[in-house]
Amino acid sequence: MEGDEVTLFGMWPAPMALRIEWALKLKRIKYKYIDEDHYTKSPLLLKYNPIYKKVPVLVHGGRPIVESLVILEYIDETWNEDCMFLTDDPCERAIARFWARFSDDKCLPAIVGVLSKTGEAQEKALKEAQESLKTLGEALNGNKFFGGEMIGYLDIANGWISYWVPLIEVVTGLKLVDENEMPSLHAWFRNFLDFPVIKEMLPPRERLLSHLKSLREDLIASSSNS
Repeated sequence: MEGDEVTLFGMWPAPMALRIEWALKLKRIKYKYIDEDHYTKSPLLLKYNPIYKKVPVLVHGGRPIVESLVILEYIDETWNEDCMFLTDDPCERAIARFWARFSDDKCLPAIVGVLSKTGEAQEKALKEAQESLKTLGEALNGNKFFGGEMIGYLDIANGWISYWVPLIEVVTGLKLVDENEMPSLHAWFRNFLDFPVIKEMLPPRERLLSHLKSLREDLIASSSNS
């Protein structure tokens, strides 16, 4: 991994790692992909991310960068000749960072809660997820993408929601995003997933659906045994 080589450590069902693959593909950056196992993490992954010990990790010229939102900005600043995910305007950049953090801090935990919980705890998580997703959808401001007419930083950061949430709805039988209540977000789901680079990088639907079903069973079993 010398010189200017780019290597991405990911995991096929990990949405945060898929963020980075989308970014690399959109920037047309050549990279080597290493798919990690959730239960047996490789010595290289532990070497490059000894603190969190998780994917994604981007290694560029032998130097590791960790945490998906940090990696996204690194990619955008390092390979900026053809397109930029974030604008040059400091205020717009700050707003985009705010919404990306809102999504990770509010939407993600609630969505995971819907998948992993039952009963009243699941009902509470569902309400939190719906409220957070509705708020996130308002950030579209009627645009096709969070980035306006073209995919940008926030679309890449939030893109996993458009694919994972409908599958979680299938697994749980609960509706997180109602087309009538969140029309902008629902339309963005279609627009984002129809974008050619995004579509070609999506995990196989049935494989991911099976993974989410097994994950839910494991999480519920683990919770009942604790």
